[in-house]
Amino acid sequence: MSSKSKSYRMFKVLSMAFVFFIQIYWYKIRRKPEADWEKLWEKIGKRFRKTLFELEGLLIKIGQLLSIRADLLPDGFIRQIQDLTDKVPPSEWEEIERTLETEWGGPIDNYLLSIDKKAIASASIGEVYKGVLKDGNSVAIKVQRPQIQSIIQTDFRSLRIIIWFVQHFVPVPKGFINFEVLYKELKEVIERELDFSKEKSTLLFFKERFKEEEVVKIPDVYFELCTPRVLVMEWVNGIKLTDRDCVNELDISHRELAQRLIEVFLPQWLEPGIFHADPHSGNVLVSKEGKIILLDFGMAGEITKKDASYFQGLIESLLSKNYTKAVEYFTKLGFLLPEADPGTMERLLAELMSFQPARLKEMDLISLKLEMNDMIQALPIQVPTRFVFLGRSFMTTEGMIRLLITEDEDIIELVKPVFADWLKKQGNNRWSFIWYWLQSQPIFKTIYSFTEFLKFPQKLEHIKETEQRRQFQFTLYENRKKQLHQIALLGLFGIGAGIYTSHQLILQLSAGVGVVSGVGYVITSYKLKKWMKYMHEKRRG
Repeated sequence: MSSKSKSYRMFKVLSMAFVFFIQIYWYKIRRKPEADWEKLWEKIGKRFRKTLFELEGLLIKIGQLLSIRADLLPDGFIRQIQDLTDKVPPSEWEEIERTLETEWGGPIDNYLLSIDKKAIASASIGEVYKGVLKDGNSVAIKVQRPQIQSIIQTDFRSLRIIIWFVQHFVPVPKGFINFEVLYKELKEVIERELDFSKEKSTLLFFKERFKEEEVVKIPDVYFELCTPRVLVMEWVNGIKLTDRDCVNELDISHRELAQRLIEVFLPQWLEPGIFHADPHSGNVLVSKEGKIILLDFGMAGEITKKDASYFQGLIESLLSKNYTKAVEYFTKLGFLLPEADPGTMERLLAELMSFQPARLKEMDLISLKLEMNDMIQALPIQVPTRFVFLGRSFMTTEGMIRLLITEDEDIIELVKPVFADWLKKQGNNRWSFIWYWLQSQPIFKTIYSFTEFLKFPQKLEHIKETEQRRQFQFTLYENRKKQLHQIALLGLFGIGAGIYTSHQLILQLSAGVGVVSGVGYVITSYKLKKWMKYMHEKRRG
């Protein structure tokens, strides 16, 4: 891995961040229009991407994790890093051999009949090699990169400095981006991936979960050769879903293969437990028999029983159009910060759920997206990392399914039978959920959706006008507070001058001005504080 010098890495990262801070401040001071801000964030994203590939290591992993935080970061920045692939040049074989010998406590020939010295996969934290055990079984050997621990400590130290500086000096909406939480989540995710023992535990969880499923294949683990830095698994041959020629030669149809993918991932999204958070085409293969092969469990998320219960309640609330209840569940799941205005959230959900996706062709999608982005960014929302991973898992799986079906096929039609089978397995307590689901189907909501769709532009404009009035009122209070503060300071100065000159008239007038302005300042501050809950930091600046 290049650029391992601690001082060089810190210099490159901190200097890059410092340049970004200066650019953001400069645009803020000059009150640049939205279009210029978009270009700036694209420019920042390009430089960030270039630096990631130059330094490699942990920074690429951080870039990958940031690329799925579209709820926190500007679109222009996200676009530049959203296709980051965690592929870096492999380490020297001598370094890998030393790692294996240290972890296994002896020469690798004591354990392996042979091993390919060329890595078959190489990422920022680990590399994978193909080997053959003494008993003739082929294995995949995942080895942690040499010196990665030292590199990660350096990069986290740099990140810690940057976050401290952002919190104290950078004009970003800190009230609704909790950088401490974001840093902690990044650290937890990466430290989890660093410990291959945890990945082994996740793999074993999936083997237990799918032990009765004939359509799923999870590699076996060779416990005696596994350590926190080495993971040895059964070698499994499979076909990538992107290899259309090989997929076409399978006995199973594309449609059935797509439904098997849904069968594998749907329970992960809806039931308590661990889910695969990185199911791209390199980690999800298909065997010649049509079995779904799951690999690489380093990036995983977890849904608790409470999360699953709240999530089910959220779906029921949305499908039954009970948006008050839906907002409550959003809060319980951690999506909404305490400053969020429930009324505004209810109206926003109503607009989002009130029109048919099929009618989007009739709308100006670009204008709609811009308006909805502005509204969402004006609300105190921060998606918990576990649900960002869930969204990543869902969207990546959807992408694989679309590779298998034709353009005119509807994914919903593929999901329905799988979803119905899943519901049957859950017991009678799920019948209410089934009813809500049936209510959500087009046959039950055609009239409602059509009338609500026609009202959508007016409703959206009404919410925008409400937000604009709040912005105007907030600005009035803020300006009045500043003026009263300045008058109060002038009164204090006058009192000092009156005492110094022993001039009673100046003293009395100054005291009167100070008291009146002070009282006005307190009253205005109280009113301003009440309005604060409606205002996003982005709108305050």
